[in-house]
Amino acid sequence: MQLFVNDLTVIDFSYLCPRRGMVGESWIVDVILDGGLNEESMVLDFSKVKKQLKRLIDEHVDHKLLVPAEHQYAKVKHDPLTDQVNLDFLRPDGRSIHLHCPPEAYAFIYSEEVTMDSVSQYLKEIIATELPDNVQGLTLMLREEQIDEPYYHYTHGLKKHDGNCQRIAHGHRSRVKVAKDGKLCKQSAAYWASRWQDIYIGTREDIVERTALHLSEHAEGLDFSEHYLFAYESSQGLFELVIPKAESDLVDTDSTVECLAQFMADEHKRLAPAHQYQVFAFEGVGKGAIAYA
Repeated sequence: MQLFVNDLTVIDFSYLCPRRGMVGESWIVDVILDGGLNEESMVLDFSKVKKQLKRLIDEHVDHKLLVPAEHQYAKVKHDPLTDQVNLDFLRPDGRSIHLHCPPEAYAFIYSEEVTMDSVSQYLKEIIATELPDNVQGLTLMLREEQIDEPYYHYTHGLKKHDGNCQRIAHGHRSRVKVAKDGKLCKQSAAYWASRWQDIYIGTREDIVERTALHLSEHAEGLDFSEHYLFAYESSQGLFELVIPKAESDLVDTDSTVECLAQFMADEHKRLAPAHQYQVFAFEGVGKGAIAYA
């Protein structure tokens, strides 16, 4: 017997890619359980599937930075005294990425690349230990939202958030709609799809000096003039990030979806002041904010 649950959850996260850098992503999770019927004539109660499996997926992947731990670029060092983890992703040509964060900020995928298959296998191994004896098989299917309009991948961190959004490197795959003088304008939306393709969106006030960071020996010799240096402390701990300027954009506000929507609307108004704009900015799947200028 098989039990299926579609749209179990959406995982919003970022991952490190040797080619693209830091990539914000949103994947929808479907699940199939194989097994015999229990004393309730069920494979597993739907409410337990939704609560237990969603909790495990959220706890181990959602709002984290997924690291391909077996890739040659990835260098990881844990400080047992502070419990902080230094991660150096040594991409060539001045595109290296460096982090100093609490361990909860990361998920280490033991593969050379972060893919739907490698993440699915990672989650299956975690979930399998929590399933009852009558469940003999588990299939996890990860998929992207079908989007037929402009979209972008972005990564950010929200230091004021009291939950997992405070982690400095988590992200989303997000569609965007822009109305110009009351009519949807695909060209305006495409502007953001191009500008914010695989982007890190940082807040200016979080930029710090080199001396404020706890960098590893792998960052020695780095041309810091070509990187943004971010740091902040929030309820989960100290978060630091060094990332290429060429793969980043800055805002003067927090990077909540509300602030980003207003930033986009204001930017259109600045570029074309004779027109009125309405921006629908999504944060992952099925949620977002609307702003006007």
